[in-house]
Amino acid sequence: MRNAGWRKSSLSGGGENCVELARAEGCAAARDSKNKGRSLPLSLGAFGAFRDAAKAGRLDR
Repeated sequence: MRNAGWRKSSLSGGGENCVELARAEGCAAARDSKNKGRSLPLSLGAFGAFRDAAKAGRLDR
């Protein structure tokens, strides 16, 4: 995922305290914008579940 097109939300305000996302063939990945050397690869199904949980607020503290 090194050469992936990483994106972060426009709502992040351009800061360095957010999650970045990338998609490659058959998978997606997430990483901390402060630690770009590591990422969490996910199947597209797992990423969809993660996205849906985040949108529904199930990951809020």
